[in-house]
Amino acid sequence: MDWLDSIKWDRDGLVPVIAQEAGSGDVLMFAFMNREALALTAERGQAVYWSRSRQRLWHKGEESGHFQQVHELRIDCDADVVLLKVTQLGHEPGIACHTGRHSCFFRRLEGGDWQAVEPVLEDPERIYRR
Repeated sequence: MDWLDSIKWDRDGLVPVIAQEAGSGDVLMFAFMNREALALTAERGQAVYWSRSRQRLWHKGEESGHFQQVHELRIDCDADVVLLKVTQLGHEPGIACHTGRHSCFFRRLEGGDWQAVEPVLEDPERIYRR
């Protein structure tokens, strides 16, 4: 049996993916992969996702230069979520979020409102002008 057959794909042929920084344990982002994206990620050792908005494969860093080097691929107990242990490349500290922040999870609930608690490390206008 092909290792990809072990994944429980949703009705659209996708699986949710969490990218976690290998060194710090920070959760960097959440995205989706289809079968081809997961196979390419394993083959290349760099994260390739499925962009639902663009309806195409998305090699993380293709525009920004902020690639994700993949150290481990894991699945959860139900085989319906993938965890990538990555090193975020292209900027120090690594930028995973399109807002120019280290993590996409930069807002925290405080006093009944979502507050940005992580700084912008690089202006997104500069990142995506490539």
